[in-house]
Amino acid sequence: MISIQTTAVISAIIFTAGILIPLFMKKHNSMIRLPLWVSSAVLILSFCFASRLFHAGPYLFFGSLFVVDNLAVFHVFLVNIIFFSASVYMQDYFSGESSVFHYRRFSMLWQGFQMMLLVVILSNNIGLTWIAVEATTIISAFLIISETDSLSLEAMWKYLLVCSVGIGLAFIGTIIVVAAGRDVSSSEAVYTFTSLSSHAKELNPELMLFAFIFIVAGYGTKAGLAPMHTWLPDAHSQSPTPVSAVFSCVMLNTALFVIMRYLPLVDTSMGGGRAAHSILLLLGFLSLLFSAVFIPVQKDLKRLLAYCSIEHIGLIAIGLGLGGGGVFAALFHTVNHSVSKMTAFFSAGSIISSYGTRDMRKISGVLKTMPVRGSVFLISMLVLIGVAPFSVFLSEFMIVKTAFQQGRYILFSLFLLGTLAIFISILKYVFDMVFSPYDGKKLNIKKIKIPETIILFISLSVLLVAGLYLPQEFQDFLSSASSIIETGIKL
Repeated sequence: MISIQTTAVISAIIFTAGILIPLFMKKHNSMIRLPLWVSSAVLILSFCFASRLFHAGPYLFFGSLFVVDNLAVFHVFLVNIIFFSASVYMQDYFSGESSVFHYRRFSMLWQGFQMMLLVVILSNNIGLTWIAVEATTIISAFLIISETDSLSLEAMWKYLLVCSVGIGLAFIGTIIVVAAGRDVSSSEAVYTFTSLSSHAKELNPELMLFAFIFIVAGYGTKAGLAPMHTWLPDAHSQSPTPVSAVFSCVMLNTALFVIMRYLPLVDTSMGGGRAAHSILLLLGFLSLLFSAVFIPVQKDLKRLLAYCSIEHIGLIAIGLGLGGGGVFAALFHTVNHSVSKMTAFFSAGSIISSYGTRDMRKISGVLKTMPVRGSVFLISMLVLIGVAPFSVFLSEFMIVKTAFQQGRYILFSLFLLGTLAIFISILKYVFDMVFSPYDGKKLNIKKIKIPETIILFISLSVLLVAGLYLPQEFQDFLSSASSIIETGIKL
């Protein structure tokens, strides 16, 4: 059986080759096709990491630099599946109107972005984690730029500025974590998540809580938690649709994943105190509040989806903040949101391309003009707002059930009011676009290709089946990943 180090090296070589090969290509079709082959190969190699984990449990590789556990594998597969799906979608999305330089840059940055997200997830070193998150910011910023829209340049600079400030705060938090471990018996124990987990009781509790505030503010900026979310609506609305999809479906999750790594360290150092959970609850409900206030006044379809992302990241944060069954629900909601938002972005991107506008007031009769994509868009938006029997409803129900069982009746009421307000607003937008009479405007509708149809059909099928039946093996896997968020990494 191939070793994990060898698998990691092969993956790195594939990414490096994928990044460099476009330099020697001249056809834009080939440049866009390359990320599909790379993401396919890396997705297959991911099973090697999962297989070793299944047979031997959590493990380190390359010394203590990288770690693989259920929480990491969960996010690795999420990243690779979404990137693979987005790579399939973009084969028909790009029409060849931009310059060769644009396609070359996009292909190289796309693959570099995926690689750095995986480094963030697998990193065991808190310094390397910070560096990798910063790298994702720099790389992904240039994916926002479009050659045909000057507003994309403004969105890029806003994203770069706001997230860089956030990363600066995360750096301060990282330094304070090291300072909190000054009394730890082993001086090297404060630089890796695994060692910090095993020495968490020796960490200074006041400094760890102080560090966590900076870490949540820093990485929470990248995750799109309110009130640090200001970059997100602009970046989502101005990015190419495949970029918007990976931003919403995996980049936000990856930033939140880093916070998950630190959460049990703070809890244990404070002797089981819940202060860190309270911080996540506060930011989660702020995100829900901001979404409920701003969604009803949106006119841009992709900005609507951006605020929808803020809402769902807030719901995940609420689940984490509740603890217990809320953590399981948060991880379940993570995959539900990613899959449903991916289908929503893909279908919305096709609608925008066909109608030539993102203004929802100018989009009508979608179900008549684009029956397949219109149906997918309708269903995916219904899923996102929590319509039963799809899995988003189930994970949201789990979160609100946990709040009720814990006697948090005020939080329970706020949760219901916020999600209800968003439900009504989005439902009105979607029904107006889908069911209103078609105004006869000439459209540029591309025929939907079989690969895209398969991706959309599988995604919606998974969301439906998961809402009706969760295999016991998947429940056990999520429970194991949830315990890592509660107690830390146990090798």
